[in-house]
Amino acid sequence: MAAFKKTNVKIYVKNAPDLTPENIYWKKYSAPVLVKEFGAIDYIDFSPAEPQNFAVTCSVRVQIYNTVTKLATKFKIPFKEFAYGASFRADGKLICTGGQDQCVRLFEFGIKHRALRIFSGHKAPVHRTFFTTDGYHITSFSDDKSAAVWDISGESRIITFDEHTDYVRAGAVSPISPDIFLSGSYDNTVKMYDTRTSKSVFTVNHGAAVESVIFLPSGGIFISAGGTEMKVWDALAGGKLLAKISQHHKTITCLALSSNGHKILSGSLDRHVKVYDVGTYKAIHTFDYPNSVLSLGISAGDETIAAGMIDGLISIRRRENDEKTKDEKRKKVSHRRRGLSQHSSTIDVIVPLENKDIQSRHDVFLRKFQYSRALDCVMVTYIANKTPHVTVALLQELTRRQGLQQALAGRDGKSLVNILKFIIKHIGTPRFARVLLHVTHVLMDLYEDTIDELNLECRTMFSSLHQKLNDEEELITSMTELQGALYMILSASESMQGTNIKEPQILEPSSAAQKNLVLNIS
Repeated sequence: MAAFKKTNVKIYVKNAPDLTPENIYWKKYSAPVLVKEFGAIDYIDFSPAEPQNFAVTCSVRVQIYNTVTKLATKFKIPFKEFAYGASFRADGKLICTGGQDQCVRLFEFGIKHRALRIFSGHKAPVHRTFFTTDGYHITSFSDDKSAAVWDISGESRIITFDEHTDYVRAGAVSPISPDIFLSGSYDNTVKMYDTRTSKSVFTVNHGAAVESVIFLPSGGIFISAGGTEMKVWDALAGGKLLAKISQHHKTITCLALSSNGHKILSGSLDRHVKVYDVGTYKAIHTFDYPNSVLSLGISAGDETIAAGMIDGLISIRRRENDEKTKDEKRKKVSHRRRGLSQHSSTIDVIVPLENKDIQSRHDVFLRKFQYSRALDCVMVTYIANKTPHVTVALLQELTRRQGLQQALAGRDGKSLVNILKFIIKHIGTPRFARVLLHVTHVLMDLYEDTIDELNLECRTMFSSLHQKLNDEEELITSMTELQGALYMILSASESMQGTNIKEPQILEPSSAAQKNLVLNIS
């Protein structure tokens, strides 16, 4: 006797994105460790020197975290007012930071609570501070609309540039020259300065308030971020715009470089951090976070990524090592059985494993030719909402067996309402339309003479189905009009260019059936 053939359910698989080596590389991070601070995380900076700890500027303190243990170290810098933008020098021995008190402070890493230098002169809070490439000077960017350069040894201000017309909240120093740096302002502009001159070299307009600016390692290209866009500029060509990148749907707040300058990371208020390739400026990976990202840092070699959020959370991800330790490779051996295995090495009889063929409930009823009960099984809320393709597959099988009328006939109340709700919800779906239109025709043939005898809810659902089909008909009409307009444009283009452009074809497999069905319901 032949085995019962199950209902053929078509599985519609979504096209998954291609798994590239870049995706594999950026997925090799452990699950994030979340650390809670007392306020929004203003800035994160990794020390270039081993062990590559990172400084977190938050509220009224600067805290140093260990990248391996993910714990705060004993070194902590407290402030009387808010601190901003703490960053390391290239050797990792000094830290400079701005603050609400309008001063720039210099600390030696490892010595608590003692500032080596205090630079005064700004008239508003200082939000970003950076060491120049030679390590002998500090650049600062303030809400007093100015950028300044300070001499560490003389504890004095060298030069001030006050050409902006709004807060200066972003800046970057050139990786190749100690005299060149950038400032980004809320007046939508980015200015490049040379300390050997008394004014800016050039100005570019970003088009939105600038939140972050970085140089690429070559020093000839820089990137500005503000609004939902990142823009790439050529500094050697006087600020020529090279590219626009728009992958976020909320304000971009921070930028970082990784992979020795071959990758760009951007954090945004949309709770995403995206990774871009410098060669193509295309997004190659995305990290998701529980809240809006305000600051971002990544260690040398891409070992650790730290992101600070608006609610005071710090997310720390560390790259997993593929090499297993010797202890992990050792096999566990029982203390009682350290010798040879006590089990027999010979096999006498092989007992085959029988896999029982488990049938779904609707297939069980189909096997018994109970078509109405089989249809009830696939009309339950869970199956109809989660796996509508199973319901449609059963309707198609009932059509093939010529049992659809038997399954739909004699219904009233909730069972008929459930069927009508399913049809109304999915009749506009292209992959289900052909089957459901046939089911609707059968329903109308069965109930058109007794529709006035049905309860109020059933009649309301038939009216809703009528309205749904009218909407689908109007949509087809609009698409046909659009087809005609496009054809006129293409014809004009053909006559002007002398090219052979074929008439586009838009298939309307169910328009006539829908029109007839609308007339029947009316």
